[in-house]
Amino acid sequence: MSSPHSNSPADATPQGPGPARTWTRRRLLHGAAAFAGLAAFGPTLPAYADDESISTQAAGAKAKAIAAGVTLKVLVNTPHVPILTKVVAPAWEKMTGGKLDVTAVAYDQLTDKQIADVQSGAGEFDLFDYFYYGLGSLVDAGALLDMTDWIARQKDLNTRDFLPSIYDTYTLYKGRRYGLPYDGDQHLLYYNTEIFDKYALEPPTTWDEYYAAAKKITQAGGGKYYGAVVQGQPQALILGCAFINRLVGYGGTLVDHSGKPTLTSDAAVAAAQQLIDINPYALPTPLTVGLDSSNAAFLSGEAAMIETWTGMAQRAADPALSKIVGKWGAVALPLGGSNTRHRTPLNTGYGLGVSTASSHQAEALAFAKWVTSTSEMLVQTTAPDSAIDPNRKSILHSSAYAQATPVAVNLIRAGLDGPTMPWPKDPNAPRNLQALLDQLALAIEGKQSAETALKNAQASWERSLPS
Repeated sequence: MSSPHSNSPADATPQGPGPARTWTRRRLLHGAAAFAGLAAFGPTLPAYADDESISTQAAGAKAKAIAAGVTLKVLVNTPHVPILTKVVAPAWEKMTGGKLDVTAVAYDQLTDKQIADVQSGAGEFDLFDYFYYGLGSLVDAGALLDMTDWIARQKDLNTRDFLPSIYDTYTLYKGRRYGLPYDGDQHLLYYNTEIFDKYALEPPTTWDEYYAAAKKITQAGGGKYYGAVVQGQPQALILGCAFINRLVGYGGTLVDHSGKPTLTSDAAVAAAQQLIDINPYALPTPLTVGLDSSNAAFLSGEAAMIETWTGMAQRAADPALSKIVGKWGAVALPLGGSNTRHRTPLNTGYGLGVSTASSHQAEALAFAKWVTSTSEMLVQTTAPDSAIDPNRKSILHSSAYAQATPVAVNLIRAGLDGPTMPWPKDPNAPRNLQALLDQLALAIEGKQSAETALKNAQASWERSLPS
């Protein structure tokens, strides 16, 4: 079978770092209407992806056999809409004759909306693009289909290719699997090289260096630009990531190996204090800064540093989106205190699961298998302005992905291949995280100390533990 994405990134030959190649919608969608195995991809994929040449052909053939004429409805987080509507849906329809109806919801409502769709009896959606830290809540609510036995029967799924750092974290709960990993998220620290050069600064490797650089730039910038942008809206996807980046940098964790909270550790206090201290030297006002405003500030040159997802590497290099093309760099998240060990905080990240209320579960499973396959993920992760990050080893280590993210690819690989710190995903995790963020917001506002905020959050988390 030939691919619904002819001239896809998989056609690129291996090469070293260089300008990112632009993949237009026309180039992604123009061509034959079927689905290819990876035999034609040549040397762009590592040897351990060889099995995928069989699995992708089989996935496409099976999907075409059952999905014709069926409209699958998927509830997703807003940033995933462009790739699903402009790239995935047309390819799915071209291959199978089936349609994909994408509905977006704000990130702070995603898990609740997915649960409500099932428990209300509405059953509007067939597939859920879910936050992994909401997995326990979704399973506890009976919202996700148990895919364990189905996965075991899919000999062509090539689960050994899924990144070990995210496969269990995103899909496994109490020994059962409820999805397939879809978007392997992590943060890097991006910086404006032009501003850093102007003030003879080196990219920070510690949170103390980060603070010093931000202070110097903001004080010298006179309101024209700021040393850092801190995503501080008190929501898990925003302030949650900012705190956890610092917590991990200082060597801390949210919970211990038994699941008990560790929010009053020295590392946690240092992380919270860093958020308080950076406030005067960050883009005003951190507690109101969300994803869109923070990205815009960095891409316009208004902010010299930002911690954000790896998709920024593609956006910053795109002249249609960025005023800092060729004027930015990226480094791993800083370390703090006496900690010398890098771990990657698995900030959010998504699985793709099937609703228990779906009347098209067979078709939904076929779609999930196809859309998370190597060939499809290669197109999605290398598309311009993509919000999708690698879910498979074959993607992460492909030359096509390296070509799309040349400046940051080694950092991205190190982050997903190395030690990680997942967020809790028990049924209480979303509520507990929000309790922590509410307390941190009060501390950042100056209404309480870092120690008090964390003591209050610790007590709240402890109350949620099984008695």
